[in-house]
Amino acid sequence: MAAAAFYDLEGTLVSTNLVHTLGFYARNQQGLLRSVRKSASTLVSLPLFAAADQYSRIFFNDLFFKRYKGETEDRLRFFADELFEEVLKPGVFPGAFELIQKSRSLGLRQVVVTGALDMSVKPLMDYLGIEDYAANHLEFVNGVATGRLLPPVLASATKASWIRAFAEREKINLNDSYAYSDSMSDLPMLSLVGHPAAVNPDMRLRQTALHHDWPILNLK
Repeated sequence: MAAAAFYDLEGTLVSTNLVHTLGFYARNQQGLLRSVRKSASTLVSLPLFAAADQYSRIFFNDLFFKRYKGETEDRLRFFADELFEEVLKPGVFPGAFELIQKSRSLGLRQVVVTGALDMSVKPLMDYLGIEDYAANHLEFVNGVATGRLLPPVLASATKASWIRAFAEREKINLNDSYAYSDSMSDLPMLSLVGHPAAVNPDMRLRQTALHHDWPILNLK
């Protein structure tokens, strides 16, 4: 059976996170006043987002993606390439390409599993040369975002469930596979494979990696 390398994205391969993407869209609203209001609202909400993320990634997603309510699908897709060039591409960690290339040299299938939005990460996936990826999808009604995500919402244990289903469908041997993440919230994903690694880890994941003798990588 084949094996794969599963990557978290934000904080692992790139320095940016969901808030950077939201901030970009906020700055690119139609009309100066709307842009200023959206940007200010995002800035003021940063402590709330941080607290929500510490409490529960699922709760964070529910709170965070409500900020997209009222955005049109056409507009979000229109700005995706500009978002990539201005925000995401400069945020790719220097060591990300080396890690991916080394992984490819081992014959591993490259897979990204992220809680970011599909439309925002597609140009980045093309840039990294990764064809297999899973991301969150906003719900749109008549082309307008409702502020909700379509299930399954990729976060924590749900990412592990997606990987398990992907591996079964694609005949991937998880015991021979690798996983990389920076966050303790991805412990279910890391625990699923035979070769987990902590990348630029937060304090809790670093302690867990040290306890289990997992590799700790710095791609910055």
